Amino acid sequence: MLRFKIVLSILILIILGLAMALLLIGSVEIPVEDVLHVICGGATNKAWEFIILESRVPLIITSCLSGAALAVCGLLLQTSFNNPLADPSILGISTGSSLGVALLLLLSGGALYTSFGGYIAILVAALIGAFLIMLILLLFSSVVKSATMLLIVGVLISYLASSAISLLNFFATQEGVHSFVIWGLGNFSGVTTKQLMFFSTVIIVGLIGALGLIKPLNALLLGERYAENLGINIRRTRNLLLLITGLLTAIVTAFCGPIGFIGLIVPHLARLMLGTSDHLRLMPVTILSGGVIAMLCSLLSVFPSDGIIPINAITPIIGVPVIIFIVLNRRKIFYFN
Repeated sequence: MLRFKIVLSILILIILGLAMALLLIGSVEIPVEDVLHVICGGATNKAWEFIILESRVPLIITSCLSGAALAVCGLLLQTSFNNPLADPSILGISTGSSLGVALLLLLSGGALYTSFGGYIAILVAALIGAFLIMLILLLFSSVVKSATMLLIVGVLISYLASSAISLLNFFATQEGVHSFVIWGLGNFSGVTTKQLMFFSTVIIVGLIGALGLIKPLNALLLGERYAENLGINIRRTRNLLLLITGLLTAIVTAFCGPIGFIGLIVPHLARLMLGTSDHLRLMPVTILSGGVIAMLCSLLSVFPSDGIIPINAITPIIGVPVIIFIVLNRRKIFYFN
């Protein structure tokens, strides 16, 4: 328990430090004292106040919540399917979002990408695509009893959606392909202050739902048969897990694009820090660790003075070494106590 408290405290301090760094660092250089004046409500420069309150603060909140959401999705799926390489994209939910956006952008020739109405349409298309895939998975979940078979179904659906996206790209205009590629690179700065309340509420509700699954997740660590003997309804737990994972993945993908690696690597980092797979401690650490990784990626993305590096160009730099380490030390990482 002491180790858990220390890790939790360190992660909270890192999040606060990254938040301050993201307030101070950006394409526009703003003095520290002026940033503090804006935060305290005594700003004298309206342009700097707009940049901080309308751009940098939403970026901090969006990246922290998005990282937490994707990390929790990865933890839920890895435990449910007993697969260390499971993440939000493996069930095809994020690919479904991409298919929805591909249909909209590629068929419209990319004309919608730059308009405000087009931005709303992109969000709606991404959400519809994700929830259609989630509905298909829930229908299969009522028929397929094996978690492994359901995982295979998700992978196959993902391949089908990817194939459809490839066909759309082949027949689309150059402008349409360019718009879709830009969206697919990932970006935490696309959530406005007006959208932030809806975005935050949905993610917080999803995270609370995930916390409610701690007991059945711990039971699943010892196998489905053992969990059933403890009175856990496996099918209902699986459906709730799919709903929560689908909701969180859909909302993050719709607003930020298909962000990779965070859902895959963060649960493993949390296990390494704690030395346990007890979800009572693992879940909070995973939530905070996801926020830390996403905020770190955001910080790295805004360092260049002439633009913003896409998030999906940064996450593999962090993710690939972690995955290699996991593969080489998999017996040391997975704890069942």
